Amino acid sequence: MASSAALSVKRFFTILNRKRISPISSVSVSYCSSHRMNQSLSASSSSLSPPIPKKIPFNVSAHGKSWNDPYNWMSNTNDPDFINYLNQENSYADAFMHDTKSLQQQLFDEMISRLPPVISSPPERWGPWLYYQYIPEEKEYPVLCRKLASQKNGWAKRFLNYVSGGYVSEEVLLDWNELAEQYGKPRYVHVGTCRVSPDHNFLAYTLDITGNERFILQIKDLRTGCLLPKVRADGVISLAWAQDSCTLFYTVSDENHRPSRQDQSFFLLLVLCNKLGKDAAEDVMVFEEGDSTCCVDITSTKDGKFITINSNTRTTSEELICAISFGSVFILDAIKPQNGILRVRKRVPGVQYFVEHHSGFFYILTNAPLDEQKNLSTGEYYLVRCWEEDIQSADWQTVIMPNDEISLHDMDFFNDHLVLFLNKKGVPLLCSINMPINMDFKHQKELDNLDPWFFPLPSSSCRITPGSNHDYMNTVYRAVISSPVMPDVIVDYDMSRKTFSIVHQEEVRHVSSTTSSCLPMENIVSYKPSESQKDENRHVQLKTLQTWKDFANAYACERKEVISHDGIKIPLTILYSQEAWQKGHSPGLLQGYGAYGQAVDESWCPNRLSLLDRGWVVALADVRGGAGGDPSWHMSGKSSCKLNSIHDFVSCGQYLVKEGFVQKDRLAAMSISAGCLLVGAAINMNPYLFRAAILKVPFLDVCNTLLDCSLPLTVLDYEEFGNPHIKSQFEDIVSYSPYDNIIAGSCYPSMLVTASLHDSRVGVWEPAKWVAKVRDSTCSSCSHSVILKTKMTGGHFSEGGRFGQCKEAAFDYAFLLKSLGNFHSN
Repeated sequence: MASSAALSVKRFFTILNRKRISPISSVSVSYCSSHRMNQSLSASSSSLSPPIPKKIPFNVSAHGKSWNDPYNWMSNTNDPDFINYLNQENSYADAFMHDTKSLQQQLFDEMISRLPPVISSPPERWGPWLYYQYIPEEKEYPVLCRKLASQKNGWAKRFLNYVSGGYVSEEVLLDWNELAEQYGKPRYVHVGTCRVSPDHNFLAYTLDITGNERFILQIKDLRTGCLLPKVRADGVISLAWAQDSCTLFYTVSDENHRPSRQDQSFFLLLVLCNKLGKDAAEDVMVFEEGDSTCCVDITSTKDGKFITINSNTRTTSEELICAISFGSVFILDAIKPQNGILRVRKRVPGVQYFVEHHSGFFYILTNAPLDEQKNLSTGEYYLVRCWEEDIQSADWQTVIMPNDEISLHDMDFFNDHLVLFLNKKGVPLLCSINMPINMDFKHQKELDNLDPWFFPLPSSSCRITPGSNHDYMNTVYRAVISSPVMPDVIVDYDMSRKTFSIVHQEEVRHVSSTTSSCLPMENIVSYKPSESQKDENRHVQLKTLQTWKDFANAYACERKEVISHDGIKIPLTILYSQEAWQKGHSPGLLQGYGAYGQAVDESWCPNRLSLLDRGWVVALADVRGGAGGDPSWHMSGKSSCKLNSIHDFVSCGQYLVKEGFVQKDRLAAMSISAGCLLVGAAINMNPYLFRAAILKVPFLDVCNTLLDCSLPLTVLDYEEFGNPHIKSQFEDIVSYSPYDNIIAGSCYPSMLVTASLHDSRVGVWEPAKWVAKVRDSTCSSCSHSVILKTKMTGGHFSEGGRFGQCKEAAFDYAFLLKSLGNFHSN
């Protein structure tokens, strides 16, 4: 939830989840000469021979069905033959892409030229400090910094100037670049969680130096700049400080990367308590979870008065105070943590709780059934509250219910305001409500009765991401607004004055045809900066407060609704260059995800311009299984309904061709992690729809993975993709699992498949097995253009900084341009 009081660090890496897919339609198999293989691609590959891995018979049985999996041996990542095979595949991929070296450099240069020398975020006040981050010139990674905020009080300001020599010095809290150097290239370094203590004297953070997501805990004394020597916990997932700033709570994961620890035959999800200055061996266990289907997360309420322990499956939570959520939420007093934990509610399948605290009340965002007559069958959330002492009673007071038009998605609390994240018929909204809410009402109130202030937003479709917003006493809410044609805009909404200001916009260099846009005139509110804001925020340029730049004149962004196989309308966002696109003749790239209720990423991506400027269409399909306007969109694309996601994706691809956005036989597909199940199954369902595909750390061997309970995330993913140990769900999974439905003898599209050796979410063997089986089973001529590129260091998430990301994108785009036969075009 957005209500964490922790200091969040802007992510410079794309992070997605993993995994799932659909039954195979009958297709007529054509010969390679009548398929999409172009002569230049065939000629460039004719002299190359892809590696041929060994086969070892391995029989798999389930529910009376048996099958042979000759590439099962690849799941042993310690096998020298497997490492040798991955190295051979890397060599083959490099040779296959050798003729695109100059193109890759050209694309990389374009992408780098759009980036400013220094990338920075505007400072955000938290207590007496201004926190901010930036990427130094010619550096890869961000640096987290702070400065003392100037005071309105004259004597205080003069004293501060005196002790600081006339200026406020910058403190570097964490430098990712130094960490990368410290642990040595090419080793992987990734910072997971950062938490600043309530007194601002300590920074607790987690660090992964292998890519396997076994994070180690480190605590830095910000007064001395030194790490505390006795803190060295391993496998740490989440952190929360007690109010005394000397007590830190943290969760540890088991071998399957659940926040737990395995002890003999029992799974224990552990929350531990560390007292600064004491050895980690003396840390006290506060909570343990024995259910292997649950993960434990710990955070604090926004006002810092309670710690919440959340024990979660993907769809159920239990919350404790010190607090827990899965079906279970537990609460612990952050001022007197020794008082122990209190369970909010017991687990109920499909029910979640998210707890906050304000002025003596607990506020709970939940989808729990109200009663037999008022069951929210769609799983929509509503807001309830109770007095602190009544948290375990059944007498919770309903505050806000969703209606036919608006659904509740999230909340964030401040001393004087409540911020609600809403969705109105697929359009995201934000509003604030004055706090405290009057207690004297017997029935829930309509949202309009609480006098909400709806934050002014662009009239065009946009993505809204909350800022850090860790200062509970602040009256200003910070949000990041973005769209496919508008670079990220950071907006401060003053909830007391009901005004807003644009404090920063992502800089994009060397791109012409920009236009200045502003909010719709009916939404514009005058802005009156306070004296403190004038002093503190030198990034704000008052003369341009209500305007920002977009590229709508140069790049079109159209939102269409595509009819899927069952008549449901699927949102499809289509991007193209107003100048370079040619109707009926342009190549196109279709992207989707469709899992975990996660929204398709429609934010600004400057690297994408390198495709659009070459006449490409980029389309983003919001298929079922993703976020949608309410939880029913996710439910209708998960588990036994997963086939809907695949049909939706195929329908969107067919629409692009039929309506002339993309030329027939020039459509590519791309996704990452669990979204690759979508792409892989769509290729099996209709292999002639796509000319090329990019599958990044892909979840493809769905059935075999879900049958193996020892693998990370497997048991947790039963709610999302189904449990193959149950016969009916096994049959659903087998019907769409990409690895199990490759069409023998068929022509398949060119494919770039990526993997990471230390990936703990999707085993490196999954993409390796997919490539081996596609080459072995499908048209031999086409399969030469299927390549596997494995990172031998790092894990599921990209470890590259700003230059590394550009290099990776340049390689991907060069593959697409080569595969579609136009890699010599500008």
